[in-house]
Amino acid sequence: MKILVIGPSWVGDMMMSQSLYRTLRARYPQAIIDVMAPAWCRPLLARMPEVNQAIAMPLGHGALEIGERRRLGISLRELRYDRAYILPNSFKSALVPFFAHIPHRTGWLGEMRYGLLNDARKLDKDAWPLMVERYVALAYDKGVMQSARDLPQPLLWPQLQVNDAEKAPMCAKFSLLAGRPIIGFCPGAEFGPAKRWPHYHYATLAATLIDEGYQIVLFGSAKDHDAGNQILASLSSEQQACCFNLAGDTALDQAVVLIASCQAVVTNDSGLMHVAAALDRPLVALYGPSSPDFTPPLSHRARVIRLISGYLKVRKGDGAEGYHQSLIDIQPERVVDELHALLQEQEA
Repeated sequence: MKILVIGPSWVGDMMMSQSLYRTLRARYPQAIIDVMAPAWCRPLLARMPEVNQAIAMPLGHGALEIGERRRLGISLRELRYDRAYILPNSFKSALVPFFAHIPHRTGWLGEMRYGLLNDARKLDKDAWPLMVERYVALAYDKGVMQSARDLPQPLLWPQLQVNDAEKAPMCAKFSLLAGRPIIGFCPGAEFGPAKRWPHYHYATLAATLIDEGYQIVLFGSAKDHDAGNQILASLSSEQQACCFNLAGDTALDQAVVLIASCQAVVTNDSGLMHVAAALDRPLVALYGPSSPDFTPPLSHRARVIRLISGYLKVRKGDGAEGYHQSLIDIQPERVVDELHALLQEQEA
């Protein structure tokens, strides 16, 4: 069986989609699974053993361009896919499999995709509370799984593969300190400071951990680099020598290997949080307005700290510098305690 998956466009969603690939491979061991996704996803897909190949989606997120999607679909006809799974809920995401004449096209109904999908599922959000459950449910025939309670347990959570031999050379490439264990920080968030733990709390945590003998590595995109510099600037000169701001300085694949090299990770609700979970790194995840009820870190070695309930759709927090008060209220001492507990469990 040949399967084409139209994958998500965000890091966290792409990571959670691996649970579908793992489930499909478990159900159909001989299946060939290709994933169409933005080109930047290739480093993640390359570390998912269930994926045969990544096919670049050349169109930007939000671009309709029906003519180009038709051309792309026609180009895929010669590959003779048997099934397609369309993970985004948009109308446009279902066009390529339709134009590719893939006989069986499965997805949640989303934006009125009758016709484009011939195996359309109506989504009951209460029956499928987690995004990962919604992905995995598509691996089963329509009507077989009525709710998340019907899915075989445990779910096959994402698992990225990193070879141990990759780690030391990558750490040396970025001049990290040999002999000092690494704690990774992911201080950025896609939608700005409202979802970020304040930089001054990260700095306090960094100072404590450096004094305990760790080195700190800051991960993220180029737009997170300034936040990393704010953390650095709050440290003493001696502590700064043990803190490395790599936000924006690493390719995604390099960041994956470096995160795999970490003793533990402290992170906001972000795509890199899901990468760290898939690498089975002990992690402390800090939530504010966004909620772990829909996209929690999928790891048994994750501790979630959140002081409020419900989901708040905010783009700017109510505290100084745009931070949300619920994140300001998470004190570094609480994070240190959770981190120490995780590290002790790892040593046990």
